[in-house]
Amino acid sequence: CEILSSLPLQMSLYFNVYFFPLWWLITVAILYLKYPVLSDYYKFILVTIMILVSLTELIRLYLGYVGNLLEKVPELAGFWLLTLLPQLPIILFLLFNEGLKIHSLERAVHIIFATFLSFQVLTAFFTLRRMVNTLAIRFRLTEFHCLEEQRPVPG
Repeated sequence: CEILSSLPLQMSLYFNVYFFPLWWLITVAILYLKYPVLSDYYKFILVTIMILVSLTELIRLYLGYVGNLLEKVPELAGFWLLTLLPQLPIILFLLFNEGLKIHSLERAVHIIFATFLSFQVLTAFFTLRRMVNTLAIRFRLTEFHCLEEQRPVPG
C-alpha cells in the first residue's frame, strides 16, 4: 500500500496556514492607510477582494489538508481549482496593478503569497495525477480479480 500524499504540498499548506493571518493583517492595515487616496471603484474592488480571499482561503486550506492527508481526490481537486482560479489571479492582480498604489511591504507579502500559491498549484497537480493513476490501477486490479472469481472452473 503506497502512500500517495505529498510531503512538499503538506509542508507548504502548513506554512501557509501560519502565513495567511499575517498576510491578512498586513493587507488590511495597509488598505486602511491608503483607503482615503484610492478611487471609489478601487475601494469597492479591494474590499470585495479581501472578503473573497478570506472566505476562499479558509475553504481552500481545509480541502488541501483533507485531500492530501486522507488521499481524497475530490477534495484535492477542489483545492487545486480554488488555488488556480480565484486565488492566484486575485493575488497577481493585487501584486501587479499599479492603480492600487502598492506599498513595498504589501508587495513583499503578496510576492510570498503568490509563491505559496504557485508552488501549491504545481505540487497539487502532480499529486492529484499520481493519486488518480494509482486509484485507477487499483480499480482495474479489483475488477480483474472479481472477473476471475466469477469465471467457471474447467473440468
